[in-house]
Amino acid sequence: MDPRQRDAAAEVVIPLEPTGSGQSDASQAEADDAGARSGRRRVQISSKLQAANRRADVIGAVRKARHQLPGDPAFGDPLSVSGPGGARAVARAADRIVGGSPSAAREIGFGALQVWQAALERIGRGRGTEEVTIVFTDLVAFSSWSLSAGDERTLELLRKVAKAIEPPIAERGGQVVKRMGDGLMAVFSSPDRAVRAAIAARRNLAEVEIDGYKPRMRVGLHTGSPREIGGDWLGVDVNIAARMMEAGGNGNMMLSSTTLAALRPETLAELGATVKPYKRNFWAAPLNGVPEDVRIFKLSV
Repeated sequence: MDPRQRDAAAEVVIPLEPTGSGQSDASQAEADDAGARSGRRRVQISSKLQAANRRADVIGAVRKARHQLPGDPAFGDPLSVSGPGGARAVARAADRIVGGSPSAAREIGFGALQVWQAALERIGRGRGTEEVTIVFTDLVAFSSWSLSAGDERTLELLRKVAKAIEPPIAERGGQVVKRMGDGLMAVFSSPDRAVRAAIAARRNLAEVEIDGYKPRMRVGLHTGSPREIGGDWLGVDVNIAARMMEAGGNGNMMLSSTTLAALRPETLAELGATVKPYKRNFWAAPLNGVPEDVRIFKLSV
């Protein structure tokens, strides 16, 4: 190629912008306007949804609809923030994420968890309304001992007590509902298992000692159908079980006539246990919250 032709070719410039740039600018402006209008619409829709999400009438309607769904509509109740189980664990996490403020979205979410919990119940993994035996335990004169023993010794004792009394509960199918310092509340599907667990726990506790101190435990049992909310159990039957424990005085095991009637006859014989009617000390305060038709019995082994 002639050198002059090579120089001419080198001077050729390929344009980076297509021809008709004025038309392109107009199209871009229209696209920008369309994008801005779309963004404004999204903001308006989002604002309307947020407003509806907080409207009391909408929240009330969704909450009312939840009562028609299967499962426990108590999800989201302030009393349902504890307790084990897959659905309840997710419910607690959801409650932390969405916060405690009422909203339609919150109710819808709990409604979905409610249905999930009902499905778990149908395959035997959930819990519904049922008869259970409630057990309360408490250490006698623990508070006065702990004041002189100090925190370190107190914690050491509580660990040993837990290792002594909780395994017999789990081994017999019981569930520890909550721990209350030196005591606990547990539930069993069978009164026979509850009595066996309580006797085994007391035997284990007899081996616990710290600096010459041997704790004594009083136990109360009652069988009924309390209301389960969020893994906790509430109602008159729970109060009766607590009163049974209070009647235990200085370390006795007490059970209601309801629990005694529900026990299999061979259970007491196998355990070598005897039952006697409870006679309140003349100076003892009456037990409030126990219906007149519920009698109290002392169980001895």
